[in-house]
Amino acid sequence: MKKMYVFILLAISLFSCGKKTETATVQRKDITEMVFATGSLKADDEYLVAAQADGYLKSVNFEEGDVIDAGKVLAVIDNKQSIVNVNQTAKLLAIAKANAKESAPLIQQIRININLAKEKLKQDELQAERLSKLLETNSIAKVEYENAALTVLNTKANIKALEEQIAQLQINANQQVIVQQQQNEVSNAVADFNQIIAYVSGKVYKKRKQLGDYVKKGDVIAVVGNPNNIYANLSIDESNMSKIKLGQNLVIQLNTNTQKTYKAQLAEILPSFDEATQSFYVKAFFTENLDFTITGTQLQANIIIAEKKNALLIPRSYLGYGNKVLVEKKKSVDVKTGIISTDWVEITGGLTENQSILKELL
Repeated sequence: MKKMYVFILLAISLFSCGKKTETATVQRKDITEMVFATGSLKADDEYLVAAQADGYLKSVNFEEGDVIDAGKVLAVIDNKQSIVNVNQTAKLLAIAKANAKESAPLIQQIRININLAKEKLKQDELQAERLSKLLETNSIAKVEYENAALTVLNTKANIKALEEQIAQLQINANQQVIVQQQQNEVSNAVADFNQIIAYVSGKVYKKRKQLGDYVKKGDVIAVVGNPNNIYANLSIDESNMSKIKLGQNLVIQLNTNTQKTYKAQLAEILPSFDEATQSFYVKAFFTENLDFTITGTQLQANIIIAEKKNALLIPRSYLGYGNKVLVEKKKSVDVKTGIISTDWVEITGGLTENQSILKELL
């Protein structure tokens, strides 16, 4: 058993020593580290035009590609209930205003009662005055005068009560006018929702609904954006987000023409994380003329993370696990690395220029 064990170790050793190797040289070159990202073209200031009422679209006044001004009525919803509400609240408001006028029947009736009470007061005061003189000559009993004086006080109290009644009636009528005015304004606002309006000028990039479609409140009928500012919406893997910073330059390639590239710059890092794709999203604006501006176009981008001129480099495939590199006689040395690109690794320590390095072939 012992001899066989030695034989196996010897065979493994011979096999290991017999591995073929490739040789490369440590050299100086320019290096660029980049992060790959995918995404699509989007229009800046993009917003959704949505229905604010339920009903059928009885008119649609736009098409995809139209440039529209703020305030344009894009569609009209057939919602008869809102029209009925407007008519009803308008009639109730008219009634409330009529009741608040001086000529309102109830107010007029109280005015008449006040005038009659004032006329009665005059008669009551004359009677009390006459009885007062008679009392001075002992021509009447004192109780007769006292009853007349009490009648004067009661009439005055009645007049005051009627005046307070008319004042309260006026307050209630004015309050009712305010309530009905608000109801009428609400009804008109709701009726205005039957018109779907573009609140910001832009270009229609998507038309989601057609004439005759039934829509509910919140249904999107169009996607509108700024046609003068198309940007790249990019998805960045979470493992690379720590390398992403505002102002970094990009090279973008549209899937519609992979032979052409466009320069852009990272302008915004969106504060959201997509759990489905485990990605963050960033916006990059083009720094040169973009001759293809159809939103939704898929694209690929390389974000330039770092660049260095005349750096000391080795091929990336020669860098082993734990930042180790094979040199002459298959000796393993530790190296320090800097920028790492797809094909190259910057060496900042452990190797010298023109030094030979090895790579074992499988």
